[in-house]
Amino acid sequence: MNGNDIDRRSFLKVMGWGGAGVALSGCDMPTTVTLEEGKETVVSYLMPEEYVIPGQGVTYASTCQQCGAGCGLHGRVREGRVLKLEGNPASPINHGRLCQMGQAGLQNHYNPDRIKSPMLRKGGSLVDVSWDEAMGALKEKMAGVAGDRITWLTGTVSGHQSVLLKSYMEAVGSKSHFVSEVVNSSVAAAANTDLLGVAYPTYRVGKAKAILSLGADLVGASISPVHFSTEYVDFRSAPRGVLVQAEPKMSLTGANADRWLAVRPGTEGVLAMGIANLLLGQHGKSAEGLSAATKATIASYDVRKCAGITGVSQQEIEGVAKLLAEVSPSLVLTGASAEGHEYGYHTAAAAMMLNVILGNVGKTVVAFDEFPFAQLVAKPGNGSDLLKFAEMADKGAVDVGFIYGVNPVYTAPSAVGFTAKFAKVKFKVSLNQFFDETARDADLILPLASALEDWGTHVPVYQPDQKIIAVQQPLMERLYPNTRGFGDTLLTLLKAQNVKEYEQFTDYYSYLHAAITAMPAEYKGDASDKAFWEKTLQTGVIAIKLAEKAPSAQAVDIVFPEIKEDAALPLRLIPSVRLGLWDGRHANIPWLQEAPDQVVKAVWGSWAEIHPKTADRIGVKSGDFVTITSLQGAIDVPVYVYRGVHPDAIAVPIGQGHEEYGRYAKGLGVNPLKILSMATDAKTGDLATHATRVSVAKSTSEHAKSERLVRFGGSESQVGRKLVASVTADRFNRTEGA
Repeated sequence: MNGNDIDRRSFLKVMGWGGAGVALSGCDMPTTVTLEEGKETVVSYLMPEEYVIPGQGVTYASTCQQCGAGCGLHGRVREGRVLKLEGNPASPINHGRLCQMGQAGLQNHYNPDRIKSPMLRKGGSLVDVSWDEAMGALKEKMAGVAGDRITWLTGTVSGHQSVLLKSYMEAVGSKSHFVSEVVNSSVAAAANTDLLGVAYPTYRVGKAKAILSLGADLVGASISPVHFSTEYVDFRSAPRGVLVQAEPKMSLTGANADRWLAVRPGTEGVLAMGIANLLLGQHGKSAEGLSAATKATIASYDVRKCAGITGVSQQEIEGVAKLLAEVSPSLVLTGASAEGHEYGYHTAAAAMMLNVILGNVGKTVVAFDEFPFAQLVAKPGNGSDLLKFAEMADKGAVDVGFIYGVNPVYTAPSAVGFTAKFAKVKFKVSLNQFFDETARDADLILPLASALEDWGTHVPVYQPDQKIIAVQQPLMERLYPNTRGFGDTLLTLLKAQNVKEYEQFTDYYSYLHAAITAMPAEYKGDASDKAFWEKTLQTGVIAIKLAEKAPSAQAVDIVFPEIKEDAALPLRLIPSVRLGLWDGRHANIPWLQEAPDQVVKAVWGSWAEIHPKTADRIGVKSGDFVTITSLQGAIDVPVYVYRGVHPDAIAVPIGQGHEEYGRYAKGLGVNPLKILSMATDAKTGDLATHATRVSVAKSTSEHAKSERLVRFGGSESQVGRKLVASVTADRFNRTEGA
């Protein structure tokens, strides 16, 4: 095997499969250099490569990396340059569609603020160095260091990149791989695991006839935005499904709902219990499978008590219960605004309990056999690993810390004290495309290729009925030759540890080619290695057929503590997620800064959404600045006054407030994550990002005079003119004869 003595078991482990053998030959990569290092002169195509036809565009399949959904994409390439991105019709996740974040991947790729060469801290400053010098410095710092003193803090990593990372951790003897994501579903995953035995069941939104969403922004910032938007279209097709959205701040999904219920923040679980009380009582649903503690909790929340706590009227609660009791199949979901409290686990469990009571499990909530290639499956990002990493760093237990795919110096609340704790890491390595806040504090920066220049495979955390391995291939040659792909960087690190199984691979491409062509025959079919490889690159996906199964519901105890008010801090801060900026990772993309917020229609900045009652109490109108104060700090921000937020809440979108991250992100708006409390979920230990109490007052700062709220669009009110007629879904279906 190319002169290396590797046993079959080790070989299969290296490849990430558990199947048949493979020839380890690779293919030569096209080497069209389009931009010389350090120069602004574009290389002429008077003598183009043989595969380049002047004026003739070519489409390549790849995988979007703008979020973790794993959508397939097609890149239109002409003269060696990628010009346009669209969705890949072969992907069962997005079916040829692509959201604004995916479309903006082009600007991420061509962004002028990308890091172009390795940087090493010398004399207190980061200076450009060669890769040899960078790796030499890393080797020096790694000398004599092993075990958990070598740590990785990453975003979600899957596919064959995960195989290499796990191999590296084994080689250095470390188990300290922490995975952090600001936008995550880890609390719901924990509840689903305890209740159903599966962390991420498949939700068949399109097959539901009624949906109760407790803060789940299906068509906005969900775990798979394009997939759920497509499912939503099916849900709204005749016979038109009925959507009830209960949340403290109107999301894009809430704006499209048939009924929007403004629930007091943090009481979504109580609302679920009140509905369960009616289902088991008035509507005669079965309580089979519920624990005694859960039954007692349900019994304690009669409709009157539920209305008093949640702020939702008795009539509305009874109407939702009646709808769910009479319409089947239905579906109950939760989102960040419901899960992000100290008892978010119990809220997510209460929602899934409603699915059990309503008989939705096995219909609109289904599961599949276990994914056969465990090495490719990611550890999903959560809100607790960041705290664990910070604790290790604070104790001086980290000698070499690698950071990839996350920006914790920016995203960590000030209460965590991450910046000071991170400084205690003896040697900090940032693998990054851009000079963000974390890269600024690093000792070594290894510049990464963009997603449109790199190879990879991905297994998305959430997948629909058809399971896949999503394949990523370069759409063009690297703009900056001194950047490297994540897989190539991992391979270099493995070779530095003298891991013999990887010595035969000259680069990540040769490894990935060998791994994919080594796939077991039951998934590969009768195709030759060459034919399978070419088909994989053409389609961009590898289908994994798994048998469907109905999850088996288990009894869990669901309880809710009494909510205590604080007169000094009367409001709950909602750090809402914009589909474009996400967790702040896209704040350096002008297209997404210019894309108006889907509800407020604001651009290029931050704002706070407050209810008219709150605005009247503190004497402000839209555009005025307010100071939002928590026990952890304060921010000044212009307000937008409207009724799409509960009077007990104030919402500020995340993503702005960068101190670094390039010319398009730096100095815009505020970062509400910084004033969050250290509250955590009582069950999982995740940061309870929606549990922070704040006060609000009209701002007196000078800063308030220099900025203003910039919005597109007009008024949300028809001012009694009835310009647009409305009809309920029930009446629409009766009229249409559905």
